[in-house]
Amino acid sequence: MAREIVRSFTLDALEWDPYVTPVDLAEATPEQLNALKVTPSNTKVSAYVRVLAHEPETLTERTPLFNDIMYAKGGLSRGERELGALAASLVNHCIYCAAVHANRFIALEKQPEIIEEIYARGIKADLPEKYQAIFDFGIELTAHPDRVGVYQFYHLREIGLTDLEILDLIHAVAIFGWANRLMHTLGEPVREA
Repeated sequence: MAREIVRSFTLDALEWDPYVTPVDLAEATPEQLNALKVTPSNTKVSAYVRVLAHEPETLTERTPLFNDIMYAKGGLSRGERELGALAASLVNHCIYCAAVHANRFIALEKQPEIIEEIYARGIKADLPEKYQAIFDFGIELTAHPDRVGVYQFYHLREIGLTDLEILDLIHAVAIFGWANRLMHTLGEPVREA
């Protein structure tokens, strides 16, 4: 079956087709197998993670960091972290990550209209106040990190975010700024055609 490269934002379930051959689990070194023990989904080892396993030392550090940022208890809600990650993915035009974060936000927050508005209007989306502040901060931190400062933090506090929630948001946006760039350079989003 043919695969089609996906170039526009979607809620479709996508595959990620790597340019670099992923580590074959049957031929992996002990270090690579150790690095692959903990995966973000805990359900399967994705092609993306198997590509990252070419540098097991980095993957060994990356996976627990990713899990702590996106799944830790307390602080910003999981759905709100996904919204921050979605903002980064939109700015970076990472189709694969955007689809994942948009669908997770919908599943967690039960508000598909938020994603519909974002997909319809992009960075100019008009959202309820708290979601707007989170989304705008994610956009600004990704597009113009040098402009983020006192004003943005004041605004986030004014809409009710605690310092821990703001830190969680910064982490979620930042790790996906990094992950988006890896996804772009190591492969592309595809769907079965």
